[in-house]
Amino acid sequence: MAIQAPRTLQGSRKYGIHLILSIGAVLGFISVAFGAFAEHGLREVVSEEYFRFAMTAVRYNQIHAVVIVALGLALLSGSPFTKMRYLTLSSILFGIGTCLFSFSIYVGVAFDIPALFNVTPLGGISIMAGWLFLALSAVLKIKAEKS
Repeated sequence: MAIQAPRTLQGSRKYGIHLILSIGAVLGFISVAFGAFAEHGLREVVSEEYFRFAMTAVRYNQIHAVVIVALGLALLSGSPFTKMRYLTLSSILFGIGTCLFSFSIYVGVAFDIPALFNVTPLGGISIMAGWLFLALSAVLKIKAEKS
């Protein structure tokens, strides 16, 4: 007989997964909204460099919104691989990193606050850590299957 977590823990895990899915979806929405705003509202009023920054932020936001949603769906599937903590941590780091990276650029460009660009590398580091934890999840799963 398998030992199961108490219902409250199972419920909170499922709530967390739904939260990951929601965050990914909201980030996807924001990437489209800010992309449209940048293209139709900012292009003519900001420098080419700032516009390039904004489009980079949109691209990173879109890519990682899709990755977060995919991880959320995978976690929701309940397969043994998705019970690995590093996989959940990866999705959390992608969310935090995307917010720090893209939003620091969005706000910095939209309101001409270049000091906010100092936050952008922290987002990039969080995103890179998310990719490393995703890779670590795969490596640990491979090792577990060989044992």
